[in-house]
Amino acid sequence: MTVPEAIELERFPTLDKQSLRERGPTPAITAPSEEPAGFSLSKRQERIYLATCVVGSAIMGWSDGSTGPLILRMESNYNIGYAVVSLLFIAAFVGFAAAALVTVPLTDRLGFGKVAVIGSGIQIVAFAIEAAAPPWPVFVVAYALNGFGVAVMGAQTNAFVACLPGGNWKLQLLHAGYGLGAFASPLAATQLAQMPHWSFQYLIAACLGVIEITLFCLIFRFKRQEELLGTPVHPSDGSSKYRQILRMRNVHLLSFFILFYVGLEVSIGGWIVTYLVQIRGAGPSAGYVSSGFWGGLALGRLTLIWVNERLGPKRVIFLYLALALALEFLVWFVPSIIGDAIAVSVIGLLLGPFYPLIVGQGQKMFPAWCFGQAGSAVFPFLTGALAQKYGIKMLQPVLVAMIVAEAAIWAVVPLGERRPE
Repeated sequence: MTVPEAIELERFPTLDKQSLRERGPTPAITAPSEEPAGFSLSKRQERIYLATCVVGSAIMGWSDGSTGPLILRMESNYNIGYAVVSLLFIAAFVGFAAAALVTVPLTDRLGFGKVAVIGSGIQIVAFAIEAAAPPWPVFVVAYALNGFGVAVMGAQTNAFVACLPGGNWKLQLLHAGYGLGAFASPLAATQLAQMPHWSFQYLIAACLGVIEITLFCLIFRFKRQEELLGTPVHPSDGSSKYRQILRMRNVHLLSFFILFYVGLEVSIGGWIVTYLVQIRGAGPSAGYVSSGFWGGLALGRLTLIWVNERLGPKRVIFLYLALALALEFLVWFVPSIIGDAIAVSVIGLLLGPFYPLIVGQGQKMFPAWCFGQAGSAVFPFLTGALAQKYGIKMLQPVLVAMIVAEAAIWAVVPLGERRPE
């Protein structure tokens, strides 16, 4: 065996000698550079691409941050209860799940640039329908349509930013953009909830969506990710990718963790306003507490990067879960509107780094195309159903149970494995 073959066998132990000969000679080892090999984009292009994705993420945040402050208004406008209004979360989940089934083959066929524009366009259509405050069944369908568009966009931007050179801080920045959009959204929604045209919250979202789709058309010009990043193309069959995904044990573990994480995040953002109004006797300004939660989420993704890097994802997520659990008990048992508002904001701060950390770990453990989020409406819907029967006081026990479940799942997630190429 030659020396180059020995080196290749060490790097790729599953290869045999015949495969090595078919692969040809091993390229010479070069000195490390600032960028991963294969990238041809400039720093300026990299910054422009990242900024565009952050804008798209912020608009997705605006959409998700709108629901909480408007739930009570929707209930009165459509004369429905907690369980029926919770159908919005189920509808969003249906949209996410449908997107999860088609995103991989659609991206293989059309590429990043075109699929991102399709996702953005679907969001605009959904926002336009919601802005008209149509009959409840139509409004629910629009939420499903919006969930589909958000999932498609989220999968594209997460995959794209995860493949940029420079480390996980760019994923933190991307998701901080989401948090900023979700922070700004309740500021407007809380005011509009008290006005006749409450649904104009979605008209603002549609206008933001027009800005988003324009930027994606101008900056990415319908190109594939490989063309934009200057990386090699690795064509493969979409169905084959799904089979590979389903064979990976870590995919299932991280999927369950994300299931509980998204359920926790959406349940707090969607129901905390109702909880404070119905249980703590807060006024209409309680909508700003939702803004505090999402603002904490954004701040956590920007300011806790050094903590994440110092402790590592395994330990730091356990630390954040323990602190969040303590704060949830505080909200549950201490009847103080101001205290609850502060605690909810700090919980947002602690939960903020979770999703970017998981995406970053996934990039190491799974192939580069294995990104995206099916999302979860199971727990927000469960909260609404329980609230319908037992009252919104059930929110805190449900949130505590989700935090405990997250810790249990995280304990069995292995982080030392490397992704297959």
